[in-house]
Amino acid sequence: MQKREIEKQFEKHIRENELLIYKVCRIYAYTDADRQDLFQEIVIQLWKAFPKFKGQSKFSTWLYRVAINTAITGLRKQKDFIDSYEPETLPQHADDNTSHVAEEQSKLLYTAIEQLNQVEKAIVMLYMEDKAYEEMEEILGINQGTLRVKMSRIKDKLRQLTKNN
Repeated sequence: MQKREIEKQFEKHIRENELLIYKVCRIYAYTDADRQDLFQEIVIQLWKAFPKFKGQSKFSTWLYRVAINTAITGLRKQKDFIDSYEPETLPQHADDNTSHVAEEQSKLLYTAIEQLNQVEKAIVMLYMEDKAYEEMEEILGINQGTLRVKMSRIKDKLRQLTKNN
């Protein structure tokens, strides 16, 4: 395959899976600037690894693995990531009380998710994407039984964290 064809194929895959990358960035980066940086770093890592993608799994599965690994590696390198934490403020809709409540619940949930460790965040993100445990196993390299136990514990942890706030 020629270089230009490879570039076009890569760009197509990125466009089709752009929201998945944004979701990883939302979970693992706390400020808009950090999210933009992480997005760029993920795309760079995907491009570097793209020649190694053999199509043995879905592209989105492979993308998740690269994106999560890139995000976790970035957090490990960034020593002061906790100090740079700025909770995202959601827009307020004073006219719509239901919308306001949903926004507050969403904000509370994301604040709780931010307190999880990297593996727990990855599991929650995939769970929120309605990924089957089989696909989660393929992405994370954690067997399904362990994932189910971890997910149960994570749900309990999130209940506690949201109850305390």
